[in-house]
Amino acid sequence: MTGELHEAKRPVSAVLAGPYGHPFHPMLVAVPIGAWVASMVFDLASRFAPEPGFLAEGSKWLIAIGVLGALAAAMAGFLDLFAIPAGTPAFRTGLLHMGLNLVITAAYAAGFLWRQTGPAAGTAAGEVALGPLLLSAGSLALLVVSGYLGGKLAYRYGVRVADEATQAGGFRR
Repeated sequence: MTGELHEAKRPVSAVLAGPYGHPFHPMLVAVPIGAWVASMVFDLASRFAPEPGFLAEGSKWLIAIGVLGALAAAMAGFLDLFAIPAGTPAFRTGLLHMGLNLVITAAYAAGFLWRQTGPAAGTAAGEVALGPLLLSAGSLALLVVSGYLGGKLAYRYGVRVADEATQAGGFRR
């Protein structure tokens, strides 16, 4: 067991996944999470603003930034997953986390393409149509679930987190 835990803490490649105890994946996920949360704020604001076109356009490009950021985060996350021993609860959690993130990223990419077709009939000029808005809301809800699983990997299972002996250095006077 100790060997498996130690294995899950060390990077497969420090250059690609980040050095020991400081993985790149958690740093990179801030981009898609921030972009997609901001896009939802823009989507909702577009339903109430008198001239919503700039908000709908901003939301669309925030979604694109989020998709690109998610692809970068996925590469580092895959390397972190590769370090977790197969058949363990941590590995199964990692697979579910990865699967959800792939679905979420695909949904946002589809939403971006949907928004390229223009406003739906029956919507005010420039506001985000209900369909793309609901797709984004559902994707964001799944992102919360996936984020919970990512937190479980780091904070419960200690994946890519420095061991306690290394952490203790931060508490010495």
